[in-house]
Amino acid sequence: MTITILLADDHAIVREGLRFLLEAQPDMEVVAEASDGRDAVQMATELQPAVAIMDITMPGLNGIEASLQIKESCPETRIIVLSMHSTSEHIFRALQAGAVGYLLKESAPPQVVDAVRAVHCGRRYLSPSIMDTLTEDYVHQRSIADADSPLSRLSPREREVLQLVVEGRSSAEIARDVHLSPKTVETYRSRLMAKLGVGDLISLVKFAIQHGLTPPD
Repeated sequence: MTITILLADDHAIVREGLRFLLEAQPDMEVVAEASDGRDAVQMATELQPAVAIMDITMPGLNGIEASLQIKESCPETRIIVLSMHSTSEHIFRALQAGAVGYLLKESAPPQVVDAVRAVHCGRRYLSPSIMDTLTEDYVHQRSIADADSPLSRLSPREREVLQLVVEGRSSAEIARDVHLSPKTVETYRSRLMAKLGVGDLISLVKFAIQHGLTPPD
């Protein structure tokens, strides 16, 4: 089956290079080229290509907004963004607009070909550098979220005692496992419950389950 492709980029030399690369593949055909977002939407609506390769920065209508419109009028068209922008904001906006692939223009030609085949088969395709950006952003966002988590109020030792308590260990058993006295364990237990605003064991167990410290069973 031939994969029909729409190219949208305001630089003719980029479109020419992409056309040469893609039409060298036996299963790919470039059916249209657009130099701005509005033309891309019109051509996609008329031709219903299997894949649309979109730049972000285009005159008249940028690639993000054009992708949104293409997804509305051509829900079966799989969109790949090929851009110079590598910030997490550009990537997230593109994915929210319906893109299932994101590559940087500096990507090696085989990545473009692989991306077209991948999205045509129903998979997502993000270049390694894009995955690095998303991973770093996720870790950053999680660190912010974790700073606001109730668990951040607890010391490492208090979190250790918390897990053992909700696993049903007695203070004596915990004391033996962590090499503390039972009285010290009771102090940790009272302190952590106060920090979490929890007044009984059932509530403590519910908290632990909600935060992934212990399985529901």
